[in-house]
Amino acid sequence: MIASTIPQTTLPAAPWGERVGVVALVVAAHVGLALVWLMQPEPPAVAVSEMSVSVAIQQAAVAQPQAQPEPPKPQPRIERAEKPAPKQPVQEEAAPQSVAAPPATPVLPPVQAAPPAVAAAPVFDTAPDYKAAYLNNPRPAYPMAARRMGWDGRVVLNVEVLATGYCGDASVFQSSGHEVLDNAALRTVKGWRFVPASRVGRPVTQWFKVPIQFSLKENEA
Repeated sequence: MIASTIPQTTLPAAPWGERVGVVALVVAAHVGLALVWLMQPEPPAVAVSEMSVSVAIQQAAVAQPQAQPEPPKPQPRIERAEKPAPKQPVQEEAAPQSVAAPPATPVLPPVQAAPPAVAAAPVFDTAPDYKAAYLNNPRPAYPMAARRMGWDGRVVLNVEVLATGYCGDASVFQSSGHEVLDNAALRTVKGWRFVPASRVGRPVTQWFKVPIQFSLKENEA
């Protein structure tokens, strides 16, 4: 059994190129020894153990100057723009409202009691009539004094016609302007017969207007 031992070699600090060369020589020597050993004839029944090679490379810690980092440049100070304080809404003062004085309460006159309701005039089915042919009512006679004076005119009489058909009463409602004509009309109408007014099929008394026209031209004709 052949044992080859290479003592550890402590290499002095040398330049990097020399250290690399030394390492290369050591490795080449080991390789050469290994080849020689392999080329030898194998001895009979000789146990061959592997060769252990221990190589220690001591590198001198060469303190290389480390580049000093540049001091950080002072960052420009960014001044934050101060946010303007939010404007408070300006409350506009409302114009003072003029308070209108309450309207004066009108003084109402005392309420007078309503007059009693007047009874509505009765509604008649038919009004009185004096023109019916069968009544044979004569026309008023034209007074001679009015003829001589040339008076004429229209008289309206207010006549009460009874349920019996006779004239109950009569008065001048509108004068002709000549009393002689008004009286002639009253005397004639009071002797007339009438068809009385009726209500619900029964004759009733009713007042109504009767016009009388006095005309000289008609009498001359």
